Amino acid sequence: MPSDEPSPSTPDPAVPSSAAARRDRAVRAAVEQGLVGDAAPVVALLDVAGIRASAAALHAAFAEVTAPGTPVLHAFAVKAAPLVPVLRLLAAEGIGAEVASPGELALARAAGVRADRTVLDSPAKTAAELRDAFALGIAVNADNPQELARLDALVGSATGAPGPAAAPVPPCGVRVNPQLGAGSIGALSTATATSKFGVALRDEGARAWVVQAYLDRPWLTRLHTHSGSQGIPLDLMAQGVRSLYELAEEINAAAGRRQIDTLDIGGGLPVNFSSDEETPTYAAYARLLKDAVPGLLDGRYGLVTEFGRSLLAKHGTVLARVEYAKSAGGRPIAVTHAGAQVATRTVYAPASWPLRIAAYDAGGRPRTGPAVAQDIAGPACFAGDLLAENRPMPLLEQGDLVAALDTGAYFFTAHYSYNSLARPGIHGFVVKAGTGGEVRFATVREQQTTDGIVAESGGAYADALLD
Repeated sequence: MPSDEPSPSTPDPAVPSSAAARRDRAVRAAVEQGLVGDAAPVVALLDVAGIRASAAALHAAFAEVTAPGTPVLHAFAVKAAPLVPVLRLLAAEGIGAEVASPGELALARAAGVRADRTVLDSPAKTAAELRDAFALGIAVNADNPQELARLDALVGSATGAPGPAAAPVPPCGVRVNPQLGAGSIGALSTATATSKFGVALRDEGARAWVVQAYLDRPWLTRLHTHSGSQGIPLDLMAQGVRSLYELAEEINAAAGRRQIDTLDIGGGLPVNFSSDEETPTYAAYARLLKDAVPGLLDGRYGLVTEFGRSLLAKHGTVLARVEYAKSAGGRPIAVTHAGAQVATRTVYAPASWPLRIAAYDAGGRPRTGPAVAQDIAGPACFAGDLLAENRPMPLLEQGDLVAALDTGAYFFTAHYSYNSLARPGIHGFVVKAGTGGEVRFATVREQQTTDGIVAESGGAYADALLD
C-alpha cells in the first residue's frame, strides 16, 4: 500500500537541508507563531537537527581513528549551554556531561545523565562537592596537590570502612597543564605558563611529583588536560594531548603496569564565527591526533573528551526586534533588544568575539537591498552596548528583526543582568517532514518575568535594611 510519508532515500523537498535555510524558515515561523513580538522582543532559537548532526559527527570522527572496542566518552561541557532539555537531547545522542559546579551537576542529573557518564572538573572544588561526587560515583579530575589530599581522605574512608558500607572509589585523575603557550584570546588560554588550571608540568619538580603521586596512589587511573578553546590552533591542542600521552606512558612504565587506563583530553575545538561553514571539523581534529599521537588511539587507553562550544554554537540564533531606527553623525543605528545581556563577550571584547548579524523584515523574511554601514545597538544604558559597529548590511527599519548567528553556546545562557533586563525565552525547533515544511517549536526555557526579576533581586526581603 503506498505511503504518504517520504522514504528515507527520498528527502522531503519541503524540509531545508542546510542550516541557513532551516534558520530562515524558523525565523519566519517565529514571527507567524507569535514567539517574537511586543511581549517577547528578543528570543533564542535552537536548531535540533543541527545539534543532532554535530553529535553524530563527533561520534563518527573518533570512531574512525580509534581501535575497535576502545571505550570513548564524549562529555559535553555543561557551561556552554546549561539547559536541562539540551543536556537531555545530547544524552539521547550518546553524549555525557562535564560539570564544573554543584549547579551544573544538578542540571546534568535533572537531565538524566548517568553518573558513569559524568566528569567533575573545576579548579575550586569544595570538600562537600568531592564527597558528593564520590557518593554518586562521578569521575573526578583533581586540580592540584591540596585537592588530591582531600581525595586521599575520601579514598581512605571508602576503602577503610568495614562491611558493605564501603563505597567503591570512582575514576580519579589529576589535571596537568603542559604549559605550551597561549592562543589568540588570552583569557581563554588554559595552557600558559601561569594558567590557574592543573599542575604546571614544566615547573621545577612538578613532573616528578606527578609521577610519584600516581605511584603512591594505585587508585589514580586517569590523567587529564585541556589545552584548547576558542582562539587555540589545532596543532597546539594536539601538542597538549601528546604531552598528556607521554606523561601517561612514563607513569605506567614507572608503575610496571597499566595503572592509567583512561586519558581525558579535554575539548576546546574552536568555532568558525565568520560564515555558515562548520570548520574545523571533528574529523580533521581526530585525524590530526592520529598523526600526532598514534599511541593514544591504538586501544590501550580509554578516551574522554569535553567539547562544548563546537557542539552547540552554530545551531543557535538570538532573534531581536528593531524597536527604533535612527541616526547619529550620519550613521544609521538600529536599536534592538539584544545587547550585552545576551552577548556580553561581544559587547566588551568585539575583536575577539565578533558576531554575524542577519537582517529580516517584520514578517521574518530575509531583508534585501544595498549594504549600508550601520550600528546594531542593544537596549542597555551604556554607549558601548553594540552587537556590531559600522556593519554593512541592508538598511534596517523599525519593526525589522536582527538575528545574531552562531549563538548556541555561551551567549543566551550566560545572561548579564545589567538594567535588570529579562532573560529571553529559548525555543528549540524542527522542520517536520511530511507537513509541507512546518516548523514546530518546543520551549526550552521560558522568558523571565518581571516578577521573577523582583524575586531574584531580594523582593521577599524589602524591609531587611530598614532596622
